Amino acid sequence: MKRENEMNKEDLLNKGYRKYSGEEIEVYFSKDICTHSGNCVRTMPTVFDTKRKPWILADNGEVDSAMKTIDLCPSGALQYIYKKDDK
Repeated sequence: MKRENEMNKEDLLNKGYRKYSGEEIEVYFSKDICTHSGNCVRTMPTVFDTKRKPWILADNGEVDSAMKTIDLCPSGALQYIYKKDDK
């Protein structure tokens, strides 16, 4: 499930993204890029909940749904690395 313009872990971390690890997926978030569209929290509140710490729980939903939700992020503030692609 490689995506166009996909960054690797080092690129994401160097650009200031914070990593939220799950068993099958690593979710990365940049508060500096986020435009607060709310697509993530409306689409998948079990994974993305701004009232919770940490606000992203990568294992709280289906991986495919999480990846589709992250792909909806208009700003690019959310990114992911599917661990099966890493092997």
